[in-house]
Amino acid sequence: MTEPAPEWSNPLRNRADRRLPRIAGPSGMVIFGVTGDLAKRKLLPAIYDLAYRGLLPAGFTLVGFGRRPWSKEEFESYVREQVEEGARTDFDEHVWDRLAEGMHFVQGAFDDDQAFDNMAELLKEMDATRGTAGNWAFYLSVPPEYFANVVNQLDRTGMAHGTDQQWRRVIIEKPFGHNLESAKELNETINSVFPERAVFRIDHYLGKETVQNILAFRFANQLFEPIWSSRYVDHVQITMAEDIGLGGRAGYYDGIGAARDVIQNHLLQLLALVAMDEPVSFSPRQLRYEKLKILRATKPIGPFEETTARGQYTAGWQGSEQVVGLREEEGFDPESTTETYAACTLGINSRRWAGVPFYLRTGKRLGRRVTEIALVFKKAPHQPFDPGLTSQLGANTLVIRVQPDEGILLRFGSKVPGSTMEVRDVNMDFSYAEAFTEESPEAYERLILDALLDETGLFPTSAEVERSWEILDPILDYWAENGRPDEYPAGTWGPSSADEMMHATGRTWRRP
Repeated sequence: MTEPAPEWSNPLRNRADRRLPRIAGPSGMVIFGVTGDLAKRKLLPAIYDLAYRGLLPAGFTLVGFGRRPWSKEEFESYVREQVEEGARTDFDEHVWDRLAEGMHFVQGAFDDDQAFDNMAELLKEMDATRGTAGNWAFYLSVPPEYFANVVNQLDRTGMAHGTDQQWRRVIIEKPFGHNLESAKELNETINSVFPERAVFRIDHYLGKETVQNILAFRFANQLFEPIWSSRYVDHVQITMAEDIGLGGRAGYYDGIGAARDVIQNHLLQLLALVAMDEPVSFSPRQLRYEKLKILRATKPIGPFEETTARGQYTAGWQGSEQVVGLREEEGFDPESTTETYAACTLGINSRRWAGVPFYLRTGKRLGRRVTEIALVFKKAPHQPFDPGLTSQLGANTLVIRVQPDEGILLRFGSKVPGSTMEVRDVNMDFSYAEAFTEESPEAYERLILDALLDETGLFPTSAEVERSWEILDPILDYWAENGRPDEYPAGTWGPSSADEMMHATGRTWRRP
């Protein structure tokens, strides 16, 4: 008899039988900010891809909200354009026709009472004619300063409130505040209308297959978990490097910076998954419990002038292309002290990780685009080799590649063929693309479907968000009081201060 597949084996599986597709029940979605960049590139293509895979209900209804004076037909044309450009699945006219039947657009601004009254009437009509059953998800793909307006309007019109047989959920995008105080205010605003169980905070990194595979890799294999501790691990490096500049986001990025944009959410969530203890089960409650326990044990290590680094990129070469520096980017204040590179050192006060530094770094205009987690192990306590024959032997390293070239690399020492006992590093490499013929779902596909299914495990809670700011705020406060960031040429791996913070402990950054 075949054993059932483990719970994490495929993200689009039926809850009762993981070998069957998980299909959302009767429901609809309203997207605020539907004409924005995120909706164009990610949300609308992901919704079509879910429909193509048969994972949305037959009566699924998509409502867009915005200022443009669009008819239903004009909105359909706009969505189709984004789908044809960005969908990962084939464009099928039959799938499109079924999906387009349920598309509607409401014109208005966030302070326009009449527009929200019109939407409330439309949703009631859709419940009666499309079979959405009163189940609605409201996607706030808008800046946080508009959250209060939107949720208060949803509250005023009753759209935020279902019945015992209906659900209403709100999906929000980062940034979840810009410090602890603002995050608490934001959470209070959202939770004054939607209970915490109905709030889905999107961190798209948690929807990536390789991130979820961290749990399978650790807890399904007896080979690795016993060495996953301070007894064997020297340090951990978590890197998210981008080779692009601001890409037209100068207005958004100035005043936010690399640490707020990436470390507070993506990298601290990766740290939690790597460092957490084994959960009792993979239920959302247990996963959140273990992640929050690790975050509460995590603290920044000082003094910050030695254990952190920040920088701004200057003009340089990105591959074969000459690019401008940050201060020459269109729309960016040349006097701004906003960092495009950030690195910090964190420690975890637990028996498993005591004494192991976690180095987090992120930046724009770096050497290449890569996100990875590297566990660097301690060297063997005794090596009975001639020192001259191990000069090319480094530390054993296990690397989880999140993107691109998703996979896992193990670096260890091996004898070089020949008559001497020369040892050097070699790689053992696992690639997702080569090992599996089934294509992984895109992160937003997974997360949108999970929100419709009330699967909360991949969505950070308000407690996780606030604790992440508690970790990062002391570093941000120190930087705010200490002048300009260092400079680094585009196409390099960050400012010299980042190398110095590692050299001070006898370590170096791994070159991805």
